Amino acid sequence: MMAPVLQMLAVIIASALLQTATSAHLNETIFAVTVSSQVRGGKQETLCVQIHGPTEPVSLTLALEMDSGSTTILEEAVKQDFYRCLSFQVPKVRSRTVASINVTIQGESAVMSKKTKILIEPPAFIHIIQTDKPIYKPGQTVQFRIVSMDANFIPVGRVYKVVDLQDPNSNRIAQWLDKTIVSGILDLSHPMIPEAPQGSYIITASTDKGERITHSFDIKEYVLPKYEVKIHLPSVITILDKEATLRICGKYTYGKPVIGSVKAVFCRHALRFYWYSTSEENDVCSVYELTTDKSGCATQIVNVTEFFPNKSMYDDSFHVNAEMEEYGTGVILKGSGRTTFSSHIRTVSFEDVRAAYKPGIPFEGKVKVVGPDNKPVANEAVHLSYVDTQRETLTTDVKGMASFSLNTTAWTDVVSLKAWSKENEPYVPNVRKPEYRLAFHQASAFYSKSSSFLKLMQIKGKLSCDSDATVRAQYIIQGEELKKGQEVLEFFYLVMSRGGIVQHGRVPVTVKAGTVNKGELSVSLRQVTNLAPFAQVVVYTVMPSGETVADSQDFPIQLCLSNKVSLKFSSLQELPAEKTTLNLQAHPGSMCSVRAIDQSVLLLQSEQELTIDYVYSQLPLQKLSGYTYDVEDFEPYPCFPMPVPEPEIEPEPEPEPEIAAGVDPAARVTRSIYFGPPSQQSDVYSIFKEIGVKILTNSDVKKPYNCHEKTLGYDYEASGDILEDEVQKTKTKTKTIRTYFPETWIWDLVSVGDSGSVNVEKTVPDTITKWAAGAFCVSSAGFGVSPNTGLTAFQPFFVSLTLPYSVIRGEVFTLKATVFNYLSKCIMVKVTLADSDQYTFRDCEGCQYSVCLCGDESRTFSWIVTPTVLGHVTLKVSAEAMKTDVLCGNEVATVPNVGRIDTVVRTLLVEAEGTPQMVSHNALLCPAEGPVERKISLLMPEMFVAGSARASVSVLGDLMGRAMKNLDKLLAMPYGCGEQNMVLFAPNIFILNYLKSTGQLTKEIQDRATRFLESGYQRELTYKHDDGSYSAFGKSDDSGNTWLTSFVMKSFGGARPYIFVHGKHIKDARRWLSKHQRPDGCIRSVGKLFHNGMKGGVSDDVSLTAYITAALLELDANVTDPVVQNCLNCLKAALAGQLDNLYTTALLSYTFTLAGDEETRSKLITYLHQRSNTRGGTRHWDRAGASGKGLDSLEVEMTSYVLLALVSGPIMTDFGLDYSSSIVRWLAQQQNPYGGFSSTQDTVVALQALAKYGAATYSAEGSTTVTVTSLGSLNKEFTVDQTNRLLYQEEKLSEVPGEYTVKAEGQSCVLAQISMHYNVPPPPDFSAFNISTNTMAKCNISRPQLILFVHVRYQGRREETNMVIINIKLLSGYILDKSSLKLLKSDRSVKRVDVEEGYINIYLDGLRKDETKIYSVTVEEDQPVRNLKPAVVKVYDYYQTSDEAVTEYTSPCAESDTINEL
Repeated sequence: MMAPVLQMLAVIIASALLQTATSAHLNETIFAVTVSSQVRGGKQETLCVQIHGPTEPVSLTLALEMDSGSTTILEEAVKQDFYRCLSFQVPKVRSRTVASINVTIQGESAVMSKKTKILIEPPAFIHIIQTDKPIYKPGQTVQFRIVSMDANFIPVGRVYKVVDLQDPNSNRIAQWLDKTIVSGILDLSHPMIPEAPQGSYIITASTDKGERITHSFDIKEYVLPKYEVKIHLPSVITILDKEATLRICGKYTYGKPVIGSVKAVFCRHALRFYWYSTSEENDVCSVYELTTDKSGCATQIVNVTEFFPNKSMYDDSFHVNAEMEEYGTGVILKGSGRTTFSSHIRTVSFEDVRAAYKPGIPFEGKVKVVGPDNKPVANEAVHLSYVDTQRETLTTDVKGMASFSLNTTAWTDVVSLKAWSKENEPYVPNVRKPEYRLAFHQASAFYSKSSSFLKLMQIKGKLSCDSDATVRAQYIIQGEELKKGQEVLEFFYLVMSRGGIVQHGRVPVTVKAGTVNKGELSVSLRQVTNLAPFAQVVVYTVMPSGETVADSQDFPIQLCLSNKVSLKFSSLQELPAEKTTLNLQAHPGSMCSVRAIDQSVLLLQSEQELTIDYVYSQLPLQKLSGYTYDVEDFEPYPCFPMPVPEPEIEPEPEPEPEIAAGVDPAARVTRSIYFGPPSQQSDVYSIFKEIGVKILTNSDVKKPYNCHEKTLGYDYEASGDILEDEVQKTKTKTKTIRTYFPETWIWDLVSVGDSGSVNVEKTVPDTITKWAAGAFCVSSAGFGVSPNTGLTAFQPFFVSLTLPYSVIRGEVFTLKATVFNYLSKCIMVKVTLADSDQYTFRDCEGCQYSVCLCGDESRTFSWIVTPTVLGHVTLKVSAEAMKTDVLCGNEVATVPNVGRIDTVVRTLLVEAEGTPQMVSHNALLCPAEGPVERKISLLMPEMFVAGSARASVSVLGDLMGRAMKNLDKLLAMPYGCGEQNMVLFAPNIFILNYLKSTGQLTKEIQDRATRFLESGYQRELTYKHDDGSYSAFGKSDDSGNTWLTSFVMKSFGGARPYIFVHGKHIKDARRWLSKHQRPDGCIRSVGKLFHNGMKGGVSDDVSLTAYITAALLELDANVTDPVVQNCLNCLKAALAGQLDNLYTTALLSYTFTLAGDEETRSKLITYLHQRSNTRGGTRHWDRAGASGKGLDSLEVEMTSYVLLALVSGPIMTDFGLDYSSSIVRWLAQQQNPYGGFSSTQDTVVALQALAKYGAATYSAEGSTTVTVTSLGSLNKEFTVDQTNRLLYQEEKLSEVPGEYTVKAEGQSCVLAQISMHYNVPPPPDFSAFNISTNTMAKCNISRPQLILFVHVRYQGRREETNMVIINIKLLSGYILDKSSLKLLKSDRSVKRVDVEEGYINIYLDGLRKDETKIYSVTVEEDQPVRNLKPAVVKVYDYYQTSDEAVTEYTSPCAESDTINEL
């Protein structure tokens, strides 16, 4: 321990000597420089510099120093007090760079200099991509816009080098190159093909400045929801509540209530701890079945006491999942909600209190009281205690706040404040009680040597962004710090916003020397909009005595954008097909993007809304606080011999002025040498640090550090909710035919011109819904976004169709039309479905098509429809209010004077019946030696569904492009144990080989990879045993491991072209492996592996021997070597047995390829070909027993071995590069976004195979033209060049079946694929339903009972069936137990149950695809029957009776003839 103390003493003595050896003069000159600790490269930034009381003429130099050199910012000769704020140009940087600001003051005989580090960040920009909708159907057009701006929201010019669109399989299906933003908005769109796969699509845009932004959207086959299910719960349920009200409301998008039934599950979940499983509690749930009232809501009073409020083993929240079923249509939509459960009845917290108080200036702050819902509590008494015995009682205002201002004149040292609202009950273990949470705060005395202070006053709320603002500060300046006769003291201020100094100035204040000066000064803030989200203000003064007095504060500002945008419809509600005017206002000259979409789309899929808050959240820097680690100026730690703390809390220094020899600073020896660590918030240095400003000064700004002080602090936080209202009105109109139902109504670019306002006339679409609209604008004044607005399209009498996404030709479906009457009077409605040659229909049984409808009522009508054609079918339904004398209830039916007939025309997609099939033909064409052509015949099978065939051709320029685009990300630094180290080592070699053979290897990549290889090589040698083998943990393992040793051996061999590898290590490994060869040639497995997935499928001696043989052959292809010969004998013997393990077969195919044994190779590959899986136009090999969930790493590995076998030897007929290309397509689709696969060994083998294939097919330059012709007149041309190598180009083909020729001319290889889709009819024994039964019996009672369970599932092609009937025949002599029907009827899916003589018929609404339902009934024996025959249970679609399934059941109680004698 002695040494550090001696060092310390040496430092202290040296400093003292240094200080006595300098002149008094120069050190009396006080200087201060302030600059932001973080600046933007390439921008103008501000710094302020001042000199006070120069004792002699001095020259001042300010410089910015970087590694690349020094730039002078200011050189000035100074004779008197000097203050200047100036702009300086920050150099451009590519990445964040640390620089330093250096200030030098040169006197006649001495120099003072000081420097501090600042961070230069490259300029940051905000990029926003907006699509017209968050979700699309296949075949719709995706429209999107991109806008770019700087951190001040001013649009910037950008060239988008590449904008591309990727499908869920990572194919690039569209690209736009070198797009320049014109007038601030880039507007693009892409039509999706009707066959577009469902899933998530990604738009990626890359700019010429190297920025990348992405945005995703979904493609899905969906039906838009017509209404929303909302759950209303109290915002919190407390331990004091006995009951709570649950309301579930359904509201159509046009604002009217939904009438229907509700099933709600209300739960409190048990907490599950995996370490605590002794008495696991179950979730507590209640199920409520309700119906909605006139307002569309269903209400349930929940008994809270049933949910164990006093137990702590449950989650502190309640969850509700509700389903609402619309009457008539049977449409079910879901909603969910949650609320918290709390025992915190009141929570008190301190708000806006500082960490330090300034003696003599009132200590201000607020106490906030919130209830259990985190909402403010008004008029609540709250107690505040401080300084031992002093207490005050405050009362909260409407915001739950109570302000206090405490006299600090008598305060000393650390003061503890405590605030509380009510005392708590005593604690009882494991029982929850109401809690009243209290708050503590500790304030230490602010350090000032002279007790001079300055304090910025707080403001209420946020500063308005529309007007200038003023902030006030109180000061106490001790007169003895001033010069004799001094009458004015200058205060300086800086205003920071988004990390930069944006305003500055000085405020002179009248003072009097010799007395205590108290008073207030004010600072005005200009152009407040540009300061948001925070104005960070620091006010300071430097007193003649050399002490700085300062304070800083963050003032929050209301978020505004300088381009004010508003969007308004001429009315809130409009009739469909009427004209409406959209008024758009923005800064003159703005270009605006306006959109309006159906609210239903947002109910289906929510999206990130474009709001002012969102735009601000994209700011690269909201405000500065503290300094980042790399620009802290570290100092020696003051409190030796205590241990030095970790770097995170290392002190943050401010280097002392370096004083050149020959100057005597004895006059100000009072200055302390060591300063406190960053945890201190009670000195001037920390005031500047809190807002991220660096101050370079020789004045007193730091508190001397007290090595025995400890501090504490507490704080709590709260948040709140918002609800919204709606407005409505109605208009009228005559007969309507509604045919136009878009999802995106408006997607326009509109210029507002010089007036800053424009009216756009639009026709309201025919959908009865709410249209959600918004706009964003760009102009030279900046970016602006409108508040969201809406227009409800509504008419009081209309018909609405409930349609599925698609139906199947020839299959029956139920068309439902609901008529709504929102008129005040009753009407007689007649509904008709128009005839058509596209479908046939019949009325449903017992259905009426003409009924009375009174005000706010609706009725649903159904028809049984069979579509007869494929494609889009048009359905036309009319509802007419009829003249009639019939009374409706007890009033006369009226006829509306306008809008008497409403007709709706909707289209429905009809798909082909049968099971979809796909056949694809891959052709890899390499025309470098001359044109290449390939003939492809599309042939149909004997049995296929007429009209279902379609085909397409696609062309891709670089198959390896996608697989290889993240290669440099895969380059990795090897680390970990002996195994992991090699897994990270090996891919570097394959990547280098690929890049080298294709001429893409840059010096930068080679240097990086070589560095990784060298460190991996050295590290692996530490796992080497003395006998030459390797194992996971080196010598601490008992022996080396055969698999790992061969992996190391081949990897070291592969690395030799790039780094120095000592040949001895390879020889030693080889010698050790040969020692373990058995007489039959196989190599014995020795040693254990830590991670089994590591060696992939190498599990037995055969696969191990195959792996080692391949490794030896990769090392040097010498087949005559006796070790290799013996290994091959072992493998040939194994081949004589069964080839049941596909993994081993794939590995052997690669080993025999390397051995040059073409006969065995051909045999193995032919066998593998027969076992391959060609789903989806690609080829791979399945592993028996794979889970099917996610990617199976062994499937990747064995597929890669087959690819290696194909590309490592001479090309085989029928197994050329075309064949390989289908394997590569599969592998490329399995890659994760970083280019790797699911595990380790599969990544190593796959990259080795892909790199080898890529090298064989790569061509760097030139373009290729691909022409597709047919025997018909087709002639399609695709061009592939460097710009679109990665673009997946696809076109439809019309002739199926057909003969096509694909011809390629040019230099580079291309992959062409022709794929054909068609449907085949189901096999004759296929059933659309699946039915099974099981029974539970009580036999040994007087009347034996039997519970019959019927399991039904629909497995056809429709999403949902029509009405379904389950017909159960009773066993002879058995009757139904009527009480069991109660349970059956309570099931929501059961519409009704009929019991006829000997049969039970259960009517179901319908079954969804692949959903299993279970129904049970109880039967009992009425008369014993001998030789009881099984009874039949049948399920069928009521309207499509050919869809059926049959099973049977019997009674286990029945006795057979042999025993039972009647």
